[in-house]
Amino acid sequence: QVQLVQSGGGSVQPGGSLRLSCAASGFSLDSYAIGWFRQAPGKEREGVSCISSSDGSTYYADSVKGRFTISRDNAKNTVYLQMNSLKPMDTAVYYCAARGRRCRATARDYAAWGQGTQVTVSS
Repeated sequence: QVQLVQSGGGSVQPGGSLRLSCAASGFSLDSYAIGWFRQAPGKEREGVSCISSSDGSTYYADSVKGRFTISRDNAKNTVYLQMNSLKPMDTAVYYCAARGRRCRATARDYAAWGQGTQVTVSS
C-alpha cells in the first residue's frame, strides 16, 4: 500500500525552528518528486517547497526562501522540511505529496498525500 506518513510539527514562538518529516511506505521516495504544501484556515493550499527525483533540484516559494530547507534521505526513505526563523504567517497545516519525477507548483498535480500536520507560530 502506497502511503506517506508525516511527523513533526507543533507549536513554536516566532523565530523558532521545526522539522517536518515525510516517510514513504510501499514505494521509494527517490523515484518521485516530493512537494510540501500548506493550508491556512480560509485559504487555498499553497506550494512551499519541492525536491525533484530527476536531478534533485529544489524549489521554494518566495515567502520561505532562505528560511526553509528541503532534503531527502534515501536510506530512510524520508523527505524533510527544515523550517527556521518561523513567522506567524507560517501557521498552517502542512502536507507532503508525491508525483512523477519532476516538481509541479499546483496541488492537483500530486497523486499521493500525507495526512497533514499542524504548525503554529505564535508568541
